[in-house]
Amino acid sequence: MTCGHCVSAVSEELGQLAGVRDVRVDLGAGTATVTSDQPLDPQAVREAVDEAGDYEVVT
Repeated sequence: MTCGHCVSAVSEELGQLAGVRDVRVDLGAGTATVTSDQPLDPQAVREAVDEAGDYEVVT
């Protein structure tokens, strides 16, 4: 992630996942922290990040 648009795109896509209450993206660190009311399907998270742009999930 390199800009505010990246932050917005990733936040928006992750925020649409069922149960997500909060998404915090740290542009400098290149990370996103997701708070949800329920366990998230790892594949759904990967697909959301992929949909946001040319980003990848690293665990």
